[in-house]
Amino acid sequence: MLRPKPEEHTQPTIVRPAGFTPSSSGMDVPRVGAAKKKRRRRIMYAAGGALALLLITVVLSHLKPAVPSVDRSTVWIDTVKRGPMVREVRGLGTLVPEEIRWIPANTEGRVDKILVRPGAHVDADTVILLLSSPELEQAAHEADSKAKAAEAELTTLRANLQRELLAQEANAAQVHAEYEQAMMESETNEQLKKNGLVAELQYKTAQVKASELANRDAIEQKRLIFSRDSIDPQLASKQAEVDQAKAAAELKLEQVEALHVKAGMNGVLQQLPVDVGQRVKVGDNLARVADPTKLKAEIKIAETQAKDIQIGEKATIDTRNGIVTGHVIRVDPAVEQGTVKVDAQIDGQLPKGARPDLTVDGTIELERLNDVVYVGRPAFGQENSTVGMFKLVDGGSEAVRTPVKLGRSSVNSIEILSGLKPGDQVILSDTSAWDSHDRIRLN
Repeated sequence: MLRPKPEEHTQPTIVRPAGFTPSSSGMDVPRVGAAKKKRRRRIMYAAGGALALLLITVVLSHLKPAVPSVDRSTVWIDTVKRGPMVREVRGLGTLVPEEIRWIPANTEGRVDKILVRPGAHVDADTVILLLSSPELEQAAHEADSKAKAAEAELTTLRANLQRELLAQEANAAQVHAEYEQAMMESETNEQLKKNGLVAELQYKTAQVKASELANRDAIEQKRLIFSRDSIDPQLASKQAEVDQAKAAAELKLEQVEALHVKAGMNGVLQQLPVDVGQRVKVGDNLARVADPTKLKAEIKIAETQAKDIQIGEKATIDTRNGIVTGHVIRVDPAVEQGTVKVDAQIDGQLPKGARPDLTVDGTIELERLNDVVYVGRPAFGQENSTVGMFKLVDGGSEAVRTPVKLGRSSVNSIEILSGLKPGDQVILSDTSAWDSHDRIRLN
């Protein structure tokens, strides 16, 4: 028979309050101050951690930033030198003709025909295009008719004045003859009166007639002189009218002839900004002709570099097909888009391929400095300023920022006033990426 299992008795779980420890007798005894010590220990741990974090922060703040590394092949390094330096300025420009002629329209008209196209060589008498103006041709015809009418009137006036002068001369001659005859009669009667052979009345009558004819003769002589003297003023007045009419007719004729537009000079036709059928006004540009054998370089120099340029300074022009020399002949007083135009006349023969509007490089020599400390021109910093440049140290493995005072500058070099000495090596590349560092490492 199966016996029932005895009841199993489980030991109850005793929950001990904090601070109690079991005694030797098996009873739990509370520990006095244990919780307080535990809190104090936690506070000490937290304070220690905070202090350690603070110390780490202070130490890190006093640490210098890591020195950046730069590949040596990516920077431009140059050596400071001492010796002669040529100050130059450079700019882009174009070749432009020294002799350019714009051909304007002398009258209104319509383009009938274009005889020559741009690029063709022309002479002074080459007709480039033909204009038409019926109104102008009619006006020229009328002006010519007026000039001929004025000439006819002048001829008629001259004939009338000559005829009047001849009539006055004849009248004066007749009066003078009568006067001479009266004087003879008066003298005869005077002799007869002395001998008592003539009556007193006849004698006095002869005297009065002679006196009257004397006055008439004097008056007629004055009238003759006046007639002669008045001919020239009258003819001059009419001649002025004739000249005016002729000038007007010649002007209209020249305008008609100007309908055949000519080049006016030997050269190349560069531009022809009109088309057949286009109506043009007085003063409109019809064509541009230039002499391609006489070119000058128009160089644009940055306004900051143009202040020292003087007339007559030597210039070198690179046309891509050859290099020629020249000299400065004009400096534009105005600044346009940050540049100043400088004209340089070419002294030598133009290289092959040189033509108007060809892009060129121009270099102008400002002065020659005999003994200065200089280095290649850096990518940063202007003349007469102080900049920080990285100077190579430790055999070239590192570079340290050094304040350098710059002086006069050229195209590829700049004068060193202080901060560097001959033999020092410096980085000329743009170092703005390392503005927060005073030292860099070169790999």
